[in-house]
Amino acid sequence: MNLEYWRKYIDEIEATPVEALLAKSSPTVRAALERSLADEELTPDEGLALYTSTGNDLRAVVKCADLARAKDVGNEVTYVVNRNINFTNICFVGCQFCGFKRQRWESDAYDHSNETIVKKVADAVARGATEVCMQGGINPEMPDFKYRDLLDVIKAAYPDIHVHAFSPMEIMFGARRVRMDYPEYIGMLREHGLGSIPGTAAEILDDSVREILSHKKVDVAAWVEIITTAHSLGVPTTSTVMYGHIESPRQVVNHLDLIRSIQKETHGFTEFVPLRFIHQNTVMYRKGMVNPPESGVLDFQMYSFARLFLRPYIKNIQTSWVKLGVDLAALTLKAGCNDFSGTLMEESITAQAGGESGEFVPVDLIEDKASAMGRVAVERNTLYTKLYGRKAPNGARPLSSPPLTADNHACGGSGCG
Repeated sequence: MNLEYWRKYIDEIEATPVEALLAKSSPTVRAALERSLADEELTPDEGLALYTSTGNDLRAVVKCADLARAKDVGNEVTYVVNRNINFTNICFVGCQFCGFKRQRWESDAYDHSNETIVKKVADAVARGATEVCMQGGINPEMPDFKYRDLLDVIKAAYPDIHVHAFSPMEIMFGARRVRMDYPEYIGMLREHGLGSIPGTAAEILDDSVREILSHKKVDVAAWVEIITTAHSLGVPTTSTVMYGHIESPRQVVNHLDLIRSIQKETHGFTEFVPLRFIHQNTVMYRKGMVNPPESGVLDFQMYSFARLFLRPYIKNIQTSWVKLGVDLAALTLKAGCNDFSGTLMEESITAQAGGESGEFVPVDLIEDKASAMGRVAVERNTLYTKLYGRKAPNGARPLSSPPLTADNHACGGSGCG
């Protein structure tokens, strides 16, 4: 990827009046953009035209996405001080896009004790975190009430920390183990301290694609049922998409259309997080099933399309520095994004798949990247309440003594959003 090219590309778009860019765009794209900027809901066909735009059409889409972002949420770039905790990498599911999972007999398999997990939470709190994001492999030998009991030990030690945890796949697995229906199970987790649920395990919400990606994983109907049940119980979730693998553009648009329809009904999504497929160390790549495009065009297509297609129902579009790298992620702040994700401190979902963006971004770097884009970074909590004037202890920087070692395992699938 030629990062300098994309910097110049974004700068030229920003410097060009929207009228000039619209005048050079195709009639179909121009009409869709004008309708979106007029706060009208786009059809899936219009969305497809935006998502597959190239050349002058894409320049107009990126420009309009930036204008829509400014109108929807203003010019502040939000971020959360958080820590990822992937408590086990033992998993039987066998997703084709994953480099994270291990069998229990493998030398680098792990299943952290509650004591270790609480130490990681303590480290996060000492570094200013307001949130811990927890997901793990689907361990067939875990205790029946593992998730509930893990919430208990964390909240007993740190009652004020927001626990953003347990993907719909984990919810399905946990509920089945204890023979509880989803309302009862999610309600139990909420009562024991669950604050919100990652809308991961979504990948592409199309069962024909999911059968190839992971035939054992939660299907579309179950994913939707778990998410909408959580929303009905007052437990908010994020929403995600994993793009850049075997999916078609139409399947991506249908995925966002489903996300949008859920939001119109429940209003339970806090954000939408596009997650580029990280392929290098995955089964799919080794089998020759995928040949992901170079970073750049597809990412700007995705982020700008998402902003325009989901408005006005989902206002927070989060970029993923873990997937894109901090420099390209910063450029997406001018293509519809308003949130820079979190500090993470420990990112155990992407590196094993070949991600090269690191596992921690300090607050200072987020502020610098936002400033370089002409924006101001503001800390938020998980639910997007802005924490004006707060400066996390140590600025979420590593402590004077080295922080606890990260797990150093990860996959190319959806991370915490």
